Amino acid sequence: MTRLLEDSMARVHRRTNRVSRQAVELAVAVPQVVVQRMARMAMAGVNPSARERREFRLMGLEKMAAFSESWMAMHLQMFHASQELAFSLMKVWNPMLGGKDAWFKSAQAYQSAMLGVLGKGMAPLHKRAVGNARRLSRTRS
Repeated sequence: MTRLLEDSMARVHRRTNRVSRQAVELAVAVPQVVVQRMARMAMAGVNPSARERREFRLMGLEKMAAFSESWMAMHLQMFHASQELAFSLMKVWNPMLGGKDAWFKSAQAYQSAMLGVLGKGMAPLHKRAVGNARRLSRTRS
């Protein structure tokens, strides 16, 4: 019984670490991208080159795509989480299904659901921001 609880706690810790790492990487990458793009806009002036115009257009399109992907991923994850949470509450209410640690497992299910939604929502934004930071740091202005 305790081994099962330790395993589930380890899964929650791994997911927490993954989401935390994504948040930190996103917090570092976003300001880098903003600074690099603002510098490009300032250097482009009133007559940007074709390359700069493509980059500026890509900025807007990427943001819309990343946020729509993020919302869809969060929506789908929330749908799955609501089903899992409903089942975990059924286990709490019915002692034959849940056992004596049903409340603890239900609380863990809530925490896991929250981390899952947050992780799924952050993934597209993280992917684009970190990729842009790498790409923009390699290209010359």
